[in-house]
Amino acid sequence: MRELIERTIEDAAGARRRVTVNQAESPLAWLAARGHVSLRQLEAGERLRADYETAALGPRVTMRWDAAPAARSRGGVPERLDPTLAQIAARRRFDGAVAAAGAGLADILWRVVCAGEGLGPAEKALGWPSRAGKLVLCFALDRVADFYGIS
Repeated sequence: MRELIERTIEDAAGARRRVTVNQAESPLAWLAARGHVSLRQLEAGERLRADYETAALGPRVTMRWDAAPAARSRGGVPERLDPTLAQIAARRRFDGAVAAAGAGLADILWRVVCAGEGLGPAEKALGWPSRAGKLVLCFALDRVADFYGIS
């Protein structure tokens, strides 16, 4: 069953846009739809995931087929191109948010929010008892919301 909802999101620069979210695809949105995660925590998780994706921290599944731009120095020798500033800024925000969550909380945060793993499999992979992940995830999301300044 597809649970599509329309949502307005805001990026770090303050630009707003409307997106359609399939709640069945996101474990965090699934938790929020059932009242297990507050809207503040959902927003923090969505910002963290947006920074994760913008920073291109996820694994590559295949080769990148887009053409690499050819930048040349004055002597005609190709120069190495730097990543975009947006990608660098997203990486810094992501690292800061994960650090704000703390070492004990970052594991479940990354698994559920960034990797899209369900709570049950995440708890099992971490060797935690059943139902412990939701509580720890909520603590981590509260810290991330504080980091992003979400009220």
